[in-house]
Amino acid sequence: MQEMKKISILIIAHNEERIIARAIRSVEFADEVILVDNGSIDNTVEIARKLGAKVISLNVNKSYSEAKKIGLSHCENEWILWLDSDEQITAELAGEIVDAVNNPKECNAFRLPRKSFFIRKWIRHCGWYPDYVLRLFKRENAEFSDDLVHESVKIKGRSGVLKSNILHYTAPSLNVFLEKQIRYAFLAGEQISRKGKRVSLTQIVIHSFWAFVKMYIIKFGFLDGLEGFIISSINAFYVLIKYANAFYLQRKATHGES
Repeated sequence: MQEMKKISILIIAHNEERIIARAIRSVEFADEVILVDNGSIDNTVEIARKLGAKVISLNVNKSYSEAKKIGLSHCENEWILWLDSDEQITAELAGEIVDAVNNPKECNAFRLPRKSFFIRKWIRHCGWYPDYVLRLFKRENAEFSDDLVHESVKIKGRSGVLKSNILHYTAPSLNVFLEKQIRYAFLAGEQISRKGKRVSLTQIVIHSFWAFVKMYIIKFGFLDGLEGFIISSINAFYVLIKYANAFYLQRKATHGES
């Protein structure tokens, strides 16, 4: 009889006491949960440990990519499932994951469809669904990118696709979603600046306007009702902040402004 493959779960957390239990409980099928705590000052660590997770506490705040690389180095098993703290694995997906790692059919990784919710409403359009994300992979064939935000996994070899959804509770409230987007926008702007890409006022205007048109009209965000309009508008704001931050960082570097 074939020995069952073991799976490690990798989660990065920062002040997630409200939601971390849901994420950890959804992966009880796995053999270990590695939670990298990036400087939480709430009860995230205590909750995770009570639920059996191995917690790696970082003394210095790290970027998302750095934190994931540290977490990956602590994972003991061949197969890794990277899960965000605001995500949940369903029973159907758990079964698919176990089947996939035990019969990978020459795949070194798998993409999973993600079902995202905005204040309890499933967003079917706006480019949000099915939003395939590469989350399940063999550690020896994977490497996290160095991006400051929206980091990804680089895979050597072939990847497959699973059918069941990850549940993604990205916006439990408007203020949480907006705060998250602003934080990501500043990081994305810094990333643009570091890469040396020049940004002009014209680009800021065009990119932010196009971001709304693309999400709300081309990707049928209007079919999601009021939520589609709000998400599309915040996305345009995200793009504006991203390019504006890159613009000012470049001007500071060029003119030596404080």
